Amino acid sequence: MNCGEKTAVFDMDGTLFQSEKVALPAFRRAFRRLKEEGLYRGDSPSDEEIRSVFGMTQEEIWARLLPEADEKTRKIADRWTLEEELAGLRRAEGSLYPGVAETLHRLKEEGWRLFIASNGLRPYLDGVLETFRLAPLFSGVYGAGDYETETKDELVRLLMEEHGVSGGFMVGDRKSDVEAGKANGLKVIGCRYPGYTRFGRADELKDADVVVDRFPDILPVLLKACGDPS
Repeated sequence: MNCGEKTAVFDMDGTLFQSEKVALPAFRRAFRRLKEEGLYRGDSPSDEEIRSVFGMTQEEIWARLLPEADEKTRKIADRWTLEEELAGLRRAEGSLYPGVAETLHRLKEEGWRLFIASNGLRPYLDGVLETFRLAPLFSGVYGAGDYETETKDELVRLLMEEHGVSGGFMVGDRKSDVEAGKANGLKVIGCRYPGYTRFGRADELKDADVVVDRFPDILPVLLKACGDPS
C-alpha cells in the first residue's frame, strides 16, 4: 500500500470517540424538552433508533427522527441536542476508544498531518477534542454542519483543497467514510471494534483497504505504508 503522503483524516464518532455515551442521553433530554415545550407529541425515539442516525448529517438525522416536524422545530431540536452533548462532555460522560490518544500522539511525533472530517457540528467536535486535550494534534477540524456539505465526500474534498492534501488515508467506521476516502483518492482504514456498540450494517466496511479491530492497529499500517517498519 503506497503512502502518498503522511496525512490521515479521521472520522470522530465511532472511530475516535464512543459517542453513544454522550449522544444517547443528549437526544433523550432534548426530546424531553421538546415535549415539555409542546413542540413534540408521541413517543420519543428508542435508543436503537437514535443509534441508527449516528454518523448521518444533521439534515438526515432530523428527517429520520422528526419526519413530520417543520424546519424551525428541527433547528430547535438540533440546538438543544448540541447543548446537551456539550453539557454531557463537561460531566465526563464520554470516552475515547482504547489507545486513541496514545496512537494519535505517536503519529504526530512521526510527522503526520492529522485532520477530523465528521458529519457532526464544529462546537461538538471541538468539545470532544478539548475535553481529551487532543486539539493541538490536528491541523484542521471539519464538521459538515458548518460547511453545509451534503455528503462526507464533499467535506473531505474541501478539506483536501484547503490544506493542499493530495493523498494519504481516511480512517472511519461507516460506509460514508469509506466512500469519502475512495472518492478523494485516499486509502481507507475501517475501524471495527468487537465488544463495543456498532453503528450501521455489518457490511459497512467491506470496501475498505484495511479493517482493524483496535484503534492502535492503524499505527503499523500507516508507518509501514510510509516506509517506517516499526
